[in-house]
Amino acid sequence: MLFAQLSDDLFRPLASPSRAFNAALLLHLHRRVLGAEPVRKAELLAEIGDFAAGWSEPDVHGDEPVPPDPTERRAVPYRRLVECGWLIERRERYVPVVEFDPEARLLLEELSRLERGETRSYGGAVLDVLGGLESALADPANRSEALANAARAADGFLAHVRGLAAGMRKVEERILREPDRAASFRLFFEEFVERHLIRDYRTLHTRFNPFRFRASVVRLAHRALGDALGVRALAEGAVREGRAADLVAGERTVRADLAQILTVFEGLDSHLDAVDAVVVRLERRIGATLRYAEAPDHGTVERIAALLQAVGDEDEAPDVPADLSLLRPPLGEAHLQSPRARRAEIFIEALPDLDIDPAVDAFAAAKADFRRRVTVTPERVRDFLEAKLARGAPLRGSAIAIADVDDFVVFQRLREIDLLFEGELAGAYDVTHLTERLINGWLDCPDFVVARRRTELARA
Repeated sequence: MLFAQLSDDLFRPLASPSRAFNAALLLHLHRRVLGAEPVRKAELLAEIGDFAAGWSEPDVHGDEPVPPDPTERRAVPYRRLVECGWLIERRERYVPVVEFDPEARLLLEELSRLERGETRSYGGAVLDVLGGLESALADPANRSEALANAARAADGFLAHVRGLAAGMRKVEERILREPDRAASFRLFFEEFVERHLIRDYRTLHTRFNPFRFRASVVRLAHRALGDALGVRALAEGAVREGRAADLVAGERTVRADLAQILTVFEGLDSHLDAVDAVVVRLERRIGATLRYAEAPDHGTVERIAALLQAVGDEDEAPDVPADLSLLRPPLGEAHLQSPRARRAEIFIEALPDLDIDPAVDAFAAAKADFRRRVTVTPERVRDFLEAKLARGAPLRGSAIAIADVDDFVVFQRLREIDLLFEGELAGAYDVTHLTERLINGWLDCPDFVVARRRTELARA
């Protein structure tokens, strides 16, 4: 819950009659005064007094009574921010210092970013995704976190593209509701053209279009999803770094991140079509408004027809003014304004099917078989002991015959059977360590005896 982390009265200064001053003061303290280190209370009060000097008393105090003492007047906004949970006052060596509440600072950073109107670099967002993918796939054991960062960057990029279309539609509604023609033009050029067309929309149609990296992102994500060993290596890195509980959950997370990246970059066309539709529709409306801005003169057609009739009735050729040249073509259809054409559909070329070398498959199968043979599991230990304890009598380690390397991999762990796999086999088998030595050509270690426990023996 949001208010489980923030103070219940945190938004009260931003909803009071003096909210404009309170918001400006918070942003000023965030940017200029309260940085990484706390500030002395006296210095902060002086800074608040200097900032409030440029505001009127109603803007600073709202409906609250104005204290007659100047020192008390500058303390009123300070106490307001402390009581509502924006500021925290504490002491360092008997000196009172003030700093922002940690959770309130996070919220204020987002409000500051919104107030500044920061733009998003599409090229930077796409390169973040591409760089994260390349880094994760180049070193999956140590850089699996880069894949999660790439998925988050893709989500942020998609959210900004959606916000671009929504912001354009919002400005369009404001322009259409504006009854004043001059105000509607001002909204069009200041809000729509300057804020969206120049800053965001134009970025999508430049020569250095950031979507030139889109095919690389899609190709890398498809290749990673088809590489089972790569997915497993990324999952093992996530488990080792504590971002997944086990290998299954890690693989599920890796595949979800790759699928999210593919969903974003393969489904962008619909969002860009929505942006283009808003641009074409609004430019057509503004063009029609400009074309018919002046009141039409209904007598223009009649006067031109009468003039042509009068010229045709003349026996002699009319005098042509010297500044009129018939060598220049008259104004015609080519000079009329045409609305912005819709963006041409992008031709999607199917990726070719790659023929995987059989040697690569054989190498992957050999690696999987090697990993299986050198990995000791509870099932392998149980099968090995059941084959040796077929008669039910205890079995001494020096009496166990080792036929090959596979038997040796299991045999060398029998002395730790009561500790292996968090004691999973300790309830079925018992191991007794002896003082004699075991030397069988494979291993030189203290001898031991393995036997079934009574409950397991009765069940057998």
